[in-house]
Amino acid sequence: MASTIKSRLKEGLPYPIGATWDGKGVNFALFSANATKVELCLFDAQGETELERVVLPEYTDQIFHGWLPDIGPGQVYGYRVHGPYEPDAGHRFNPTKLLLDPYARAHVGELTWDPALFGYAIGHKDEDLSFDERDSAPFMPKSVVVDPDFDWRGQPRRNPVPWDRAILYETHVRGYTMLHPKVPERLRGTYAGLGHKAVVDYIKSIGVTSVELLPIHSFVNDDHLLQKKLVNYWGYNTIGFFAPQQRYAADRANCLREFKEMVSRFHDAGLEVILDVVYNHTAEGNERGPTLSFKGVDNASYYRLPPDQKRFYVNDTGTGNTVNLSHPRVIQMVTDSLRYWVNETHVDGFRFDLGTILAREPNGFDNQSGFLKACSQDPVLETVKLIAEPWDCGPGGYQVGAFPPGWSEWNDKFRNVVRDFWRGEARAGEIAPRLLASPAEFDHQGRKPWASVNFVTAHDGFTLNDVVSYNDKHNEANGEENRDGADDNRSFNHGSEGPTDDAEINRVRDRQIRNMLATLLLSQGCPMALAGDEFGRTQQGNNNAYCQDDEISWVDWSSGERGLALIRFFARVTALRQRFPILRRGRFLTDAYNEELDIKELTWVNAAGGEMQEGDWGGAQCFGLMLDGRAQPTGIRKRGEDATILMIFNAWSDVVEFVLPSQGGADQHWTLMIDTNLPTADLEKEDKTFRFGQTYAVTGRSFLMLALVPDDVAKT
Repeated sequence: MASTIKSRLKEGLPYPIGATWDGKGVNFALFSANATKVELCLFDAQGETELERVVLPEYTDQIFHGWLPDIGPGQVYGYRVHGPYEPDAGHRFNPTKLLLDPYARAHVGELTWDPALFGYAIGHKDEDLSFDERDSAPFMPKSVVVDPDFDWRGQPRRNPVPWDRAILYETHVRGYTMLHPKVPERLRGTYAGLGHKAVVDYIKSIGVTSVELLPIHSFVNDDHLLQKKLVNYWGYNTIGFFAPQQRYAADRANCLREFKEMVSRFHDAGLEVILDVVYNHTAEGNERGPTLSFKGVDNASYYRLPPDQKRFYVNDTGTGNTVNLSHPRVIQMVTDSLRYWVNETHVDGFRFDLGTILAREPNGFDNQSGFLKACSQDPVLETVKLIAEPWDCGPGGYQVGAFPPGWSEWNDKFRNVVRDFWRGEARAGEIAPRLLASPAEFDHQGRKPWASVNFVTAHDGFTLNDVVSYNDKHNEANGEENRDGADDNRSFNHGSEGPTDDAEINRVRDRQIRNMLATLLLSQGCPMALAGDEFGRTQQGNNNAYCQDDEISWVDWSSGERGLALIRFFARVTALRQRFPILRRGRFLTDAYNEELDIKELTWVNAAGGEMQEGDWGGAQCFGLMLDGRAQPTGIRKRGEDATILMIFNAWSDVVEFVLPSQGGADQHWTLMIDTNLPTADLEKEDKTFRFGQTYAVTGRSFLMLALVPDDVAKT
């Protein structure tokens, strides 16, 4: 076989980068600006025995390449890359280390931690300046050639949900179905399980539109976690930007196909799939980390290194290394990866972990960085949702509102102020701009309100149930003596730490959950809910469950009557958001009087039913926000014809007698849509109407929404 393969080896092409099957053979192309030779290693189907080693014959524009006949999908391979081992110059080539292809579409096998994985000799007096000669292949996962063909059964590539209608729902592929009673046990925790009809039907039923998945790119379990019998559950430790995580597949041999099938099932239901992606760092760590892929292919190109100390790594991510998004080939790799997931798997968007890193240049954050420019002009990427986590731990890393047009951003200011308001630590003046999509941060350069992705909870931190049930974190299960995780949770247990039998405390907690869900889902901007918050999921006070692949992190579906009541509330609120366009305007609303249209788009209302005055803002814990349905809907200067909405926020601990304001004709009435103190079922049975000027007793710590529906709108 060896002589046959070598004798039939062709030069191949330097593009596309990666391993590409053309029906007759496979073209292999690998970028390295500093390597001297690349060996392609072919393995058996299990990735255990090396069958052949071939030197890629050509080097064109910093791409090593070659074409091999008569091999195809399922072929297992890896690379050995030769070059200088000069850590002080930024080079860490070591051909005894088998490397994953940075462009591999699939991986086979698991990483087994062993000293042979490291390019240097662990324990040597010269530390990482030493050179290790052991073969790492027995301990490495391998790359796999894939067949990209998939029958989408005539399904269009994507059917995007308009931003104004989008409601994001963050979840974890494995954790969402591990305990799901309607998913067959063999499918739980897998792509097939998440795409199960019972799961998709439920997600559709609660009114969300877009499922945002924690990382599904191939990632590595950290050795220090495995030693403590823990794992990297969240997956923010990527080693393959093109390969789906194989442990999430019920059929590992067909992992990519299973992922595509899951996406197809969501699209059949009209739901989007958004991927949380981690292009800011890799699993290779710092100078003491293993050599698994990028470090051995071209360390000096793939990573940011201090110019005067290239042995070390810039660590703006807090993980040991930072991907070098100033290098054109690295920009190409990331954008190629993004386009691959859109074109080949039909995903609908991305959330970028530590997104500020992607916009860093050597001089710091730059919203005109090479990567951001590449995205802005890309005809594929401009059609999908791009969402940044706009912070990192490097200098100048907090950049909420600073991303360019075309991007949306997680808005932690919304989270912080909403939590503070409902626990009585913030006043009306602080929460007001957050209800309007934080215009000071996002209303510039034609950006829309949905540039602000509002959230109260996410994977990182307390669940919503725990926000109202714990004053302090309880992360003992993480094995770090409760030192990990944030201490500033802006939470309030309402009188008892954790679960309690006190009926009144439980009533207040559930009302507070409803208050924050309503605030989230009915504010201007794009809302994102954390999966399970809609029925009161708990992590037992753990606010950093990144390493808990167990009942702490898994969604518990045995929520009982309490959970069903919360689900019913959640579904009602999402339906109201879709029903009333004034709640999801494509323009930033203001309280300025529009003389031409003779309306105010919004009015802040005090408890006496009048307009809020300057002196009301400082101490107010109860106030109203009236959104006029006649507000100009688009750039065309004409009145809207939508319902007018009144929302009342009472974070005070006692009842407030609130006078309902007037608007429009004197014979119109407000119709109660939400009162978080009332069972949702009561509001669904019959309309509760109230006259202008009538006083409503707003329960302490509660939220109201009322609608003034024009006759023609009511009939529709």
